[in-house]
Amino acid sequence: MGNEEESLRARIARCLPKMSRAERTVAEYLRDHGRYAIFATAEQIGGATATSDATVVRTAKSLGFAGLMDLRRSLAREVALETSPSHRLLTELPDGATAGDAVVDKVFTDATERLAATWRLVQSDEFLHAVDLLDDAREVLSFGLGASSLVARYLTMRLVRMGRRARSTGATGFQLADDLLGIGPDDVVVLYIPGRILGEIEVLLDHAEEVGASVVLVSSSLGPLFASRVDVTLTAPQSASNFTGEMLSAEVLTDALVLRLASRDENRATKTSELLTSLRSDLINGVLRAPRLPRGDGVA
Repeated sequence: MGNEEESLRARIARCLPKMSRAERTVAEYLRDHGRYAIFATAEQIGGATATSDATVVRTAKSLGFAGLMDLRRSLAREVALETSPSHRLLTELPDGATAGDAVVDKVFTDATERLAATWRLVQSDEFLHAVDLLDDAREVLSFGLGASSLVARYLTMRLVRMGRRARSTGATGFQLADDLLGIGPDDVVVLYIPGRILGEIEVLLDHAEEVGASVVLVSSSLGPLFASRVDVTLTAPQSASNFTGEMLSAEVLTDALVLRLASRDENRATKTSELLTSLRSDLINGVLRAPRLPRGDGVA
């Protein structure tokens, strides 16, 4: 085993010259995408690096770990520290500055850089393909867990308000099975998965393939892992500092998708918007109106 205090990047720099070409490929992937490999299997990392699961395990041992699980635990500890907003803020403060002085600048700088990076990564053909799929869908099922579930519900709300059929789920385990029953060949599944790989994702992708549903993946870095199993990948970069919310980029991409989709059928979007306004007006009037009391039976 190597020194427990030695970072993965330092281990890779020290061990790289002694590694085989395949092991170097895996090591460099772990160095550059470590935070996304925390929950990946050896097979998934092997697929992302065009190597094999056996090579991934050998690489972990060449770096001084007992195996891939040991390496992932070390990665998790490093990422937890490196992505802590308070840790980054305190280590990056200019001389003489306080945290209070810097926090607002840090947040807005991080947000600006993330959105600029998101815009640069938008490929027009992929983006339009995603819009085409949403436009042709009988129904859209959006899926997300944790913070991602908020954006999944947001997409659903925006689509429904445009007159489109949509629903969302953040279910796990057996509860997810009920939400998957209604998916068919004319449907689209939109997956919001920043970086963590869970068993539910594998089941969902397998089921979508089995029934012939299309899949749009919105992720910071999992595109290469799932490229052969999804129709479109839209990249939503994560914050390196955690100064801004996990789903900032994904939410802005969602707004762009929805607005581009609305421009294709402005009549439907307008009618649905007018209906929504009418229903809201009825609800307001209903709240303000005195309730209708039941008639008495004539007994004093």
